[in-house]
Order: sequence, then structure tokens, then C-alpha cells
Amino acid sequence: MSTSALDPVQSARFRAHGPRQIDEIAARYGLSEEIRQAVRRLSLVLPFRVNDYVLSQLVDWRDIPEDPIFQMVFPQRGMLADDDERQLAKLLDEAASKARIAEVVRGIRARLNPHPSGQKELNVPHLDGVPLPGLQHKYRETVLYFPANGQSCHAYCTYCFRWAQFVGDADLRFAAPGPNQLIAYLRRHQEVSDVLVTGGDPMVMSTARLRDHIMPLLGVDSIRTLRIGTKSLAYWPQRFITDKDADDVLRLFEDVVASGRNLAVMAHFSHPRELDTDLVRQALSRIRSTGALVYGQAPLIAHVNDDARTWTRLWRAELATGIVPYYLFVERDTGPHEYFKVPLARALDIFRNAYVDLPGLARTVRGPVMSATAGKVVVDGIEHSERGAYFQLRLLQARDPSLVGRPFRAHYSSIASWLDQLRLEVGTSADIAAALLRATEPGVSNQRRI
Repeated sequence: MSTSALDPVQSARFRAHGPRQIDEIAARYGLSEEIRQAVRRLSLVLPFRVNDYVLSQLVDWRDIPEDPIFQMVFPQRGMLADDDERQLAKLLDEAASKARIAEVVRGIRARLNPHPSGQKELNVPHLDGVPLPGLQHKYRETVLYFPANGQSCHAYCTYCFRWAQFVGDADLRFAAPGPNQLIAYLRRHQEVSDVLVTGGDPMVMSTARLRDHIMPLLGVDSIRTLRIGTKSLAYWPQRFITDKDADDVLRLFEDVVASGRNLAVMAHFSHPRELDTDLVRQALSRIRSTGALVYGQAPLIAHVNDDARTWTRLWRAELATGIVPYYLFVERDTGPHEYFKVPLARALDIFRNAYVDLPGLARTVRGPVMSATAGKVVVDGIEHSERGAYFQLRLLQARDPSLVGRPFRAHYSSIASWLDQLRLEVGTSADIAAALLRATEPGVSNQRRI
């Protein structure tokens, strides 16, 4: 890998690079004009952000553009429909007005299903009849909290199902100005035991701001677990080592644990290379020393990690560093889903082949899992019978708690990549079928019938 970039350990401060810096990145690492122009076009629609640590420590510049980390952080040709990309290229060539480009971009984004699985229509809770901005309550025990200060990341994944948080359109974002409404809601909903602080990435906030969002939660007795969803360990482990308030964030973690709560860092590791550096191992050691737990999860995505050996290496590396392997997700039906999707049958094959090579302690991982409108649906296997082949499916989590753990079947398909492309077995329990078909109700956009 290139050593021409500034050593991130010596970097005084985090520095983000975006579309405006693509020429600088290209000159430093030798990107072709074709790649440079593709990034310019696609970043009009999809978010693009990267930093020196990712560029110098994670990307293998000898293997461009196939390198999985490069695919994960740089927008690529093929991520948008050909017609859309041609239209964007034409607008740029003709020096179209900003208003015209913005109009076209809005149309493309709307077709990319920016909020899948009824996030806006079904997940937003209400207090005294008023919708609460920046909150989602899909499962009985867990509320998601999106602090406005944390709606960015140290780098953006091209596959991110929350890409709409980062494109600057206020109508597409979940963002809460502060914790007051969350606290009021939790006091009325004692069934909630877990709060997931998410984004974006809460770890882009200063520790002082993060503390302002987290400490009030410790005053709600029913809250027993705080989760922090973050990609910072993979993309900027200095957040826990050399950033000016790195020690402060560790003290915050210690305070949460000392309160008697579980603190779970939900770390997103998509490729084993993200666990190869001394910095990430040091950051993990410091976090675990606070008493916090670290869980690893990521989607299965074409061009990045769609082979069993990659997942075996990833889960073994997680286990070796004290991370609990948690979920292998199916890439959601949003954004550049056509570019990244993996058929469910192949996803199941990859998961099984990776799973059988794991030691017992790493077999905490579950997958392949679809985070769908009804809940988290796991593909358990394929059953062959005289009537044909079926996917064996089960709800690991559900809007309706009575459906959790309930098995059901759908007709086998070699090409289906999402739940709504499957055909349920005749005779499927009526309550399960109704929950799975809820996406067809009026007001839930961009969902197709199962």
C-alpha cells in the first residue's frame, strides 16, 4: 500500500475529503481520469466522504478499482442506472444550472427508495399525538435515537442503507435536536429497555456533546442497555486513542457501565482488513477496558465481501479482538441496491460455508438477516420436498412480538434478493402473512408485494 500519504498517527486532527478533493486524491494515489469523472458524477446523488486513515491504511492502491475498500468508499460506475448516469454526465458537460441539476438529482434519489421498510411511515413514534423527530420505535424493547449533531460519519460506505441522512436534504433526514423528547417518551413507555444511539455516527460528536445526549438516559430506570452504532473503529480508530477528547470518551463509557447499565458498541466491520491495523486493535482494547461490550455486524455486499473466506476471516478476527460476531445482514433494498445485492440463495451458501469454519465462540453470529418492514427475517435454510424447494424463514425480531421465533416458508428462488421478491407457501399462518404484507398498505412507499 502507498506510504505517500501523511501517517494518520501523526495527523494532528481528523480531516475529511469529499468531491471537492477528488483531484487531490487522484493526484496522490494515481486515479485515472475515468474514475475521477465517475466520482464527480455519482457524488451528485450519493454521498462521498473519506479520510487519510482510510486512504493510507485500508485501501490497496495496487488493486484499483476492484479493491473491496475502494469499492466501499468511492462511488463506482454501475451504482446508478445507466440512463441516470448518462443524464448526469450530459448536465455536467453542458454546464447546466445548479437548479436543473438539483431537480434531476432529487428525481434520481426518490427512485432509490431512500427510506426502506416503512421507516418514516411506520417507525416514527408520537407523544400526545405529535410525531417525534429523530426517533424510531419499531420493536417493543428498543428505541433508535438520531442526535442531530451525529448525522455524519468519518467516511461514508457506498452501500449504506442510511445514505439519505448524508445528502443535505432535510426532508430525508432523521435528526433530534436534543434528548428531552426522547426522555419524555421513554418515561411513558416502560417497556423500552434499550436505546440505540445511531446516525450517521454518534462518534463524530465531541465527547461533551455525546455526554449531553447519553447521560440523561441514565435517569430513566427502565433503560438497562445503551447501544452506540458506529463505524469509527474501522474508519477512524484515533477517536479512541489520539483525538483530543479520546480519554474523555472512555471516561463517559466508564460512567455508563458504573451506572449498572450495559454499554454495547455496535461496531460495523465489513471486511477483515479493517481489523488489521495496530490502531484499531489498540482502540478496541481501550474500549473493552471500560467494561463496554463490542458487537460486530455488517451487510453481505457484492464487490466487497461476497465470499465465505472473507467472512470467516472477519469473524475470526473479531473473536480474537474481543468482538462478539452478531449479524450478517442482507443488503437493504435502497440506494445502489442493484449494484450490491446478493441473491438470498447465494447469501445463505456464503453464510453456511463461513459458519462451519468458525470456532464455537464465534457462532454467535446470525444470518443472512433481512431488516424488513415486518421485522428481522433470517433465512435458516432450504428445504426440499415432493412439492418443491422452500426457503425456511423465521422472524428474529418483529413489530408484533408474538411473531418472534415463528418459522414460515417461501418458495425457493435462485434470483430473489429481498423478502418482497418471495412467494409465501400456501397455508402460511394468517398473522405472519398479514405482517409480511403490511408493506402494501397505503402510505408505505416503494414496497412491492411478496
